[in-house]
Amino acid sequence: MSEKLYFRPIPCSDPARPETALSLAGGWLWFDSVEVLSRDDAPRIIPVSEVPAEVLTRLTAPRGIVAGLDMARPNLMGILNTTPDSFSDGGQFERPEAALEHALGMVADGADIIDVGGESTRPGAAYVIEDEEIRRTAPVIAAIRNGSSVPISIDTRKARVADQAVAAGATLINDVYAFTHDPKLVAVAKETCARVCLMHAQGDPEVMQENPNYENVLLDVYDFLEERVAFAVAQGIAREKIIVDPGIGFGKTVAHNLSLLERLSLFHALGCPVLLGASRKRFIGTIGQVPDAQDRAPGSIAVALGGIAQGMQITRVHDIKETRQALALWQAVHGEESSYDA
Repeated sequence: MSEKLYFRPIPCSDPARPETALSLAGGWLWFDSVEVLSRDDAPRIIPVSEVPAEVLTRLTAPRGIVAGLDMARPNLMGILNTTPDSFSDGGQFERPEAALEHALGMVADGADIIDVGGESTRPGAAYVIEDEEIRRTAPVIAAIRNGSSVPISIDTRKARVADQAVAAGATLINDVYAFTHDPKLVAVAKETCARVCLMHAQGDPEVMQENPNYENVLLDVYDFLEERVAFAVAQGIAREKIIVDPGIGFGKTVAHNLSLLERLSLFHALGCPVLLGASRKRFIGTIGQVPDAQDRAPGSIAVALGGIAQGMQITRVHDIKETRQALALWQAVHGEESSYDA
């Protein structure tokens, strides 16, 4: 059996683009070299001319429109936790009125999509029963839909919660366990024609940070997502409807998170849009020496821009206004389109 190889495009935004360069996923970056990774040999770099044709197709194919979002540009996903115990903003938006006000505020600040969650998945968080999670999320989603045309996603791992959320107006199911927690969830996604985001997580929230362990975190996460995408496709969900998320902070140490972040562009080889969710997470506080999660916006923005520089089509953030400002400057400096007055 031949050794499995992994092909990571080396993304660039430099204005001096070689004639041999190709656009990455039909987006704002280009690449003319690829890093070849394996479990047994040292990484090596090859030109795009040596990349297998089927791999090159997945790396370059435009991702199109997914859940109402144009994947040819960076999109910001605003976080709306209707929970009492989320690690950063628990209890702030439990009341439907407060949740709606916050959601519309994020839209006004530049959110491209709102991600509504009714169960905290922070390390150590307790399980929430379906009826309670539905009570927390479905009315809020319906209220947002009545007040705005912004796309909405439901952050859940449970089929009934997702079904009720889609009925209320959500168009994306953001499953942090990639159809491994509730086997009925894939049927809900198929029957409702909702788009899906499949995320990697090691262990349930109650125990996921106790002793996370990987042979090779980058390649292990890639293999998991590759298998879950294949599973979803086999169940009748088109690849064009699937987003992937490497799951920063979900059963991962600081070192694991950094290993993923430095080579995020590998996940473009799955042929799906990629979502990065690192906002205010513990590793940012550890590295930046900021114990209070609500004070981690600068570090979160730094990680967000690092991800966008590797072609992340969706970035999930708490601080929409600040991140939108930083993104506008990043785009202007790199010669990308931005809504500024020239």
